This record gives sequence, C-alpha cells and structure tokens, in this order.
Amino acid sequence: MSEVVVLDYGSGNLRSAVRAMERAGASVTLTSDFQAGLEADGLVVPGVGAYAACMAGLREIKGDRLIGRRLAGGRPVLGICVGMQILFERGIEHGVETAGCDEWPGVVERLQAPVVPHMGWNTVAVPDGSSLFAGVESERFYFVHSYGVRDWTLVTDGRTRAPLVTWAEHGGDRFVAAVENGPLSATQFHPEKSGDAGAALLRNWVRSL
Repeated sequence: MSEVVVLDYGSGNLRSAVRAMERAGASVTLTSDFQAGLEADGLVVPGVGAYAACMAGLREIKGDRLIGRRLAGGRPVLGICVGMQILFERGIEHGVETAGCDEWPGVVERLQAPVVPHMGWNTVAVPDGSSLFAGVESERFYFVHSYGVRDWTLVTDGRTRAPLVTWAEHGGDRFVAAVENGPLSATQFHPEKSGDAGAALLRNWVRSL
C-alpha cells in the first residue's frame, strides 16, 4: 500500500483530504514533518483561503523546500486548490503580490467573470493522454475559488515534455483546472468534494505512486 503524507501547514480541508486519500487506497499520515514528507511515496499539498497566508504557512514548515526536494528526485506531489496555485511563480490578491514556489511560471489572479467566486460543479476540457483523468474525462468536478491561472502558455526547450493542461471556463473566463507535469500534478477543483469522479481521480493518482 502506498504511503501518502497530507502536508499540514495550517491550511486546507485536511480531514476530508485525509479521508479521501484513504478511500483512494493509500496509507495516509497528516503531518508537517519534513522528513516524513520527503520519504513518503506521495505528498498531497491541500490549501484554502488566501495565497499569501498559504505561502506563509508553507514556508514556516519549509514546505516549499520539501516540494522542491521531492520533485528534484522525481517523487510525486499533488496540489489541491490553493495547494495548486502556490506551485506557480506568484499570486496577486487585492493588489498584493506574493512569491510562490515557482515550480511553474505563471500568475494567479482574480477571475474575470461576472460572478465570483466560481462555486459549484463544472466540466473540464481534458487533453489526450491524461492519466489523472483516465475514465472521468467527461465528468464534472467541484470548484470553490475566486482566483486562478488564466491565459497560461508554457514554453519548453524541446528536451522536456510539455505539461498536460486541463482547462475550465466560468463566466466566459478560461482558467487552468489541472496540470500533469511528470511527478507534479495539481487540480484547481476539490477532488475530495467531487463525488465519484473525484474519488476515481484520486485512485488514479494513488495507483501511479
């Protein structure tokens, strides 16, 4: 059974994330311990609330370094909601710019939609070859967010494979709904709140560990 650490840095729906990962077939530990996070088969980085607060909490337990160390060794990481957003270069909220983990270039900014937050079930546009969404490509997932990564283009040098990017749309505004990039995967939506489809997605991730 795969060992998964859900990273406790003071943010996120931690208990529901733990339960969802257990239902997906993993042996789960909720901890802020750096070494435990480094040694686990998979690391889940949840997150809710403000970007700046999440980054502050993450840095306090050296979570940004933990993510970087794992990825350098090709060890899987899954970011959820703001746990996905902090993987990008920076976030802008209420005019305040905060540096993120910078695993991907890109800016997290307020959605340009008539109604914000984007709350509820939505479909996603999944690229060919996705292993995360295998079997649930046409399903709906549960979103709760006011910010996202919009108009994202990632240029690769030809030696590295481009990430698989899943998109969604809210109020005419297109944003990144999920990214699969080698050992690093992330979803803007909450798989742990997305019923059978979210459970299947988490099982796909656990099986890949």
